[in-house]
Amino acid sequence: MPPRPRIDRRAPVRELPNINERINYPNVRVVDADGSQLGVITREAALAVARERELDLVLVSEKADPPVCRVMDYGKYKFEQEKKAKEAKKKSHQTEVKEVKMRYKIDSHDYQVRIGQASRFLKAGDKVKCTVIFRGREIQHTALAEALLLRMAKDLGENAELQQAPKREGRNMIMFLSPRRQAASKAPPAAKPAKPVVSKASATPAASAAPTAVAAGPTAVAAGPSAAAAESES
Repeated sequence: MPPRPRIDRRAPVRELPNINERINYPNVRVVDADGSQLGVITREAALAVARERELDLVLVSEKADPPVCRVMDYGKYKFEQEKKAKEAKKKSHQTEVKEVKMRYKIDSHDYQVRIGQASRFLKAGDKVKCTVIFRGREIQHTALAEALLLRMAKDLGENAELQQAPKREGRNMIMFLSPRRQAASKAPPAAKPAKPVVSKASATPAASAAPTAVAAGPTAVAAGPSAAAAESES
């Protein structure tokens, strides 16, 4: 009887950060918390500087000669690094392949449901595998299944690109759609309104008519006393 394999029950070895007393180099180049250079000093002097500021001495670059250490709050630094990693993970989207299954004899309502599912997957940035399942003698109607898949690709054309044309695999016919890359369309600049064009010929009579009317005013006023004198003589 072969011996039973041994199970290692020891806890996994954790890689501890090189900070404070775990730094074993005799001389290090130290960068202060404000970014100023403290130069190359001994390990004990660097630890004394970190204790004086109530901070930690953290090994930044081990390959440098001499190694570079920085005085900082290691707990705060670790928290900020973990926060940045979580935010980067949220922003990054892992593309998945979602599958939509149907029969080639699918009715109109169920077909619209499959279109809605595939549209949601595509808008989320995932690829869609469209599968038509054959049962029994339905395998003889591959042309109808291919026409259904091509119709689906056309109906999803606003959000999808045909990655793989309909292809038969065993008792299924499959087609792959990938999300369409939206090209940033630049709107054309708005046309400036055209300024009204005034011809000199049309402006000249209007300009000359004004002085004529003004000049006629005193003439009419002056004619008033002459008319009154004529009436008195009669």
